[in-house]
Amino acid sequence: MSCVVPPLAFFNLGGTELVLILLILLLLFGGKRLPELAKGLGQSIREFKKASTEDADHKAADTSAAKPAESKKQGNGSPSSGTN
Repeated sequence: MSCVVPPLAFFNLGGTELVLILLILLLLFGGKRLPELAKGLGQSIREFKKASTEDADHKAADTSAAKPAESKKQGNGSPSSGTN
């Protein structure tokens, strides 16, 4: 049985708290600056996700390229018969 958790339930924030936070942000930064901050935050999150997926892709490529090399090393490490 799976339970769907709203994104902000982790912080235990309700509607009133969110409105209060938005009003404080509006007072601190002003109406003109808030969209710029939101845009910058969105771009930062997008870049972070892009970098993390690229890093995961590089790790997957590295591990798949390393597996054939390891099997070759294991085959070459055994002593050949007839020479001691």
